[in-house]
Formats: sequence, C-alpha cells, structure tokens
Amino acid sequence: MSERSSSTPDNPSAGSGADRAADERLLPADYDLADLYGAFAAHGQDEDQDDAAVLVPPIQLPSERELADAALAVPLIAAALKLARWAAPHRPVDEFGDLLGEDRAPAAELLGLGKGEEAEVEAMRSWSLACDLDLVEIGTTEAGEHVAIPGPDLEPAEAGDEETVLELWLTAAGIVRELAAEADSLDLADEEAEAEEDDEERLAAVEESRKAAAELLDEALQVLYETTAFAEPGEETVPLGVLAALLVVPEGEEPDEELLGDITDLMITLDPMLGDLAELGLLEHQPIDPELFEEEDSPVGEGELSDEESARFGLVRLTPLGQYGVRQWLLEEGYDAPLVGELAQGDAEALLRGVSETANVLPEREVLVWLAGRDPETAARELLAASRGTDPYSPVRRLLSMQALEAIGGAARPAVAEVLDDPELGGAARAWLRGQGEEVTAPERGMVLWTLVDGFAAQLLTSEGEAEVLHRLIAELPVTDNPASFFGELWRVRHPYTGDVLEAIGELHLNRTVAKEARKAAFKARSQQSG
Repeated sequence: MSERSSSTPDNPSAGSGADRAADERLLPADYDLADLYGAFAAHGQDEDQDDAAVLVPPIQLPSERELADAALAVPLIAAALKLARWAAPHRPVDEFGDLLGEDRAPAAELLGLGKGEEAEVEAMRSWSLACDLDLVEIGTTEAGEHVAIPGPDLEPAEAGDEETVLELWLTAAGIVRELAAEADSLDLADEEAEAEEDDEERLAAVEESRKAAAELLDEALQVLYETTAFAEPGEETVPLGVLAALLVVPEGEEPDEELLGDITDLMITLDPMLGDLAELGLLEHQPIDPELFEEEDSPVGEGELSDEESARFGLVRLTPLGQYGVRQWLLEEGYDAPLVGELAQGDAEALLRGVSETANVLPEREVLVWLAGRDPETAARELLAASRGTDPYSPVRRLLSMQALEAIGGAARPAVAEVLDDPELGGAARAWLRGQGEEVTAPERGMVLWTLVDGFAAQLLTSEGEAEVLHRLIAELPVTDNPASFFGELWRVRHPYTGDVLEAIGELHLNRTVAKEARKAAFKARSQQSG
C-alpha cells in the first residue's frame, strides 16, 4: 500500500473521463460540494491525514470461519473451484493452459452462464483464475498432450479449510487489484503512436500511468479502511465523491472550482477500478449513473440532494472481507494494523494499562470486547481495583474505568458502593452513583479537589491538548469571585499532575485574573512536588 497524502495523485489517465463527459453535460463538479454530498456523513473527514498514514486505526473483523465462508460465496471463487473439480481427473488444454474450443461451451453451461460467446468468455475468466490460484495445475502427458489436473489446494478449499480459502481469496484479490490498475492505464496504449520511434516513449508513459493508477487505488483503499474503522455500524458506506474529496482536498481547506474538477476526474477514474474489486467481494459498489453525463438538467433540487439522488454519483463500502484483505496488504508493507480486542485478552489491569498506554486504539470498543461474557459486577470490581495508582497513566485508567461502568450500567452499583471512601476513587464513584439516581453523601473537600485534578489530568492526557475540550473544562471550574482562595486550596492537592493542571488553566483561562492566580498556584505546586 502506498503512503497516503492529501495532495492530488499524479494520475495521467485521470483526465480522460472528464474529457468524455465534457461539453455542456453535467458533472459532479458543476454542483456545490455540500449539496452533492450533504445527504451522507463523511466518516473520518476530520482525521489528520498525515498521522493516518502512520497510525492505522484498529478494526474489528469477523471470525476466520465467517471470512472464509464469505470468500467461498464470491461467485468468481465459487466458479473457479467448480471448474477445477470439473477438470478431474484431467482435462486437455492448449499449450497456454486454456480450455480447448470444444470444452468452453460445456464449462459455461456448468457455471450456469448459458450459451454464446459472452458466456464462454466469462467461463474462461473463471478458468484463468483457477489456473492463477493453482486450483488446477498444467502438465504434459507421455504422449506430449497438455492437460490440467486438480491442484493440491482444491480439496481443502472445497472442505472449507479457513487458512486455505483465505489464502486463495487474498491471492485472487491481489490479482484483480493489479488488473484493475492495469486496465485503467491501458487508455494510453489505445492512443495511436504518431511515429514508430514513439513506441518506447509511449510504453514508458503506459507504465508510469499503471504505477500512478495502482498508487491511487491503494490510497483509496486505505482511506476506505480508515473511514470504515471509525464509522458507526451501518454507516460504513461512503459516497464516491466523498472518497475522492478525502484524497484530493488538503486538510482544513474548502474545495474551490479547480479541486471540484479534480474530484470529478478522480471519481470517474476510481469508479471502474472499484467495480472490478467488487467482483471479489472486497467492496460493495454502486457505480456512477452513466445517464448523469447525458442529462442537461441538474438533478439537484432547491434543497439538499436526497440519498437516492446522491447515490447516482456512486457509492462504495469496504466489506469485512475487504477489511481483511486491505489489512493483510498493510501488514505486508510494514504498517501496524491492529485489531480491536487485541488489548482485551488479559485481566482488567492488562486492559487498562494497554489501552491507556497505546496511542493507536479505540478505547470504547476495546472495553466492550473485554466486558463481553464477563459477570458485570465482578468486572466492575476488577476495573476499579486496576484503576488505582499515582503513576503517569493512572488518571487515564480511572477515566477508562468510569467509562466502562457506564457500559455496565446498574449491575456495577454494588462494586462502586464499596469504594466510596477510597481517596482515589471515591469522588468519581459518588458522582457515578448520583448519575444512576442513587442518593449518596457529598465527599469531603479534599476528595472533591483531588478528583477535580485527576479528571482534568485525564483529559490533558487523552485530548492531546485540544483547546476546545480544555476550554470547556476550564469554563466549568468552580472558581468563585476569589480565585486566589480557590487556587490556594488547589495547589496543595497531592496529585502528580497538580502542577500541570494549574499550568494549563493559567495558559488557557480567558479571565486574566484567574489565569494569573492559576500560574502562581502552578509555581507553588511544582515547588511542593520538587520539595
């Protein structure tokens, strides 16, 4: 997979689609981007694209059994297996391994393709795939005849062996991925050379175009992988225009007229390539409606486009099988492509430590995997015990445990009630129980202040300094008309992050007096810590 960037891919063939749809016909670039794609959510559009090229988000995959069953259900794979079995014990072929003329019609009928040249061509595609996957092997008899016999992977594949099936599917997906990029680059080869001496130069241009198309397809698949990872269940479908925009529009910029044209070109370039991958079950793909380029009246109404109108510009969804395939390619390229649940295999301590200390993680999903199948009350008790401590990651562990309690719900109440007087957990525990409708006594002032510092520290550590989040927390601080008194108490709190919290308040608070008192208190807190 290529490393993604937010710049326009250098794709020599991208302009050909725009040329075909030129003149007065309507293109996606003729419409306002917000109207065109406003009917859909652009998943992951706010993610930092440069970071995403390094940190691949975790995904949650079905079991290998489910993935293997999905691979066997792909028509091309099923057809290749059927033809390989049909070849037993051996089938005569030509010197290239292709079926002889008299066997092509029976092969098409076997696959239920009907009769005729088109059916036979389709059958030959499946036969070629069977050969490429070594489901059939080509040999020569003693008489010098070329024959095909079933390969060693046929029987385990037919039996549904997970490793064999997934390896076969991944190989097939790689072949189709290469062919899709190659087909896009062949537009250049169809251009007639002006002179014989231009052949070498033309072939070099074709090869350059093929590489660019392959990089573009890889980038598109990686974007789909990322957006699918962040999408809520049922919302993984991405409009083709949004996918193209994520590839060409620089972070934080609104697309101008030129970029809208680039988006259109890219949509037209990607559309057939994605369609090829859909044949292997890697994608679900609704192509661009070809009639759009014949219409003179805009389908855009006075308001936003409906889902149905927007869908005419193409839709794409990476399937679980596609996620599996793209992840394997990412791993081959040296990317760290984690799975949701990898950190949820141990006890509560291992879970909280792993999630809090790992940058590339989806905490809520990891916690839910850990909770599955566990007794809720016991799980709550284990999480609370594992969240104690004053090490650098302890505030994050306590934040995670409180979030996990929300997922557990009322069944966690007995375990939470046991820690009401705990100096580290009591404040948050009382707040959680009040949120559950329980009547609990207010904590002592010292516990209130310690919990305030601890919660603020957790947000400092997990928000990565996002000013909006921190400003909201600062606005909610219970600072009275006498900030010197409030911070005079706060700097004395024995918490490893007291100085950092006060320093952040001093830097970000909009009230100058409050900010000044916070900075003074931060100095005192650090002096206390160093002493």
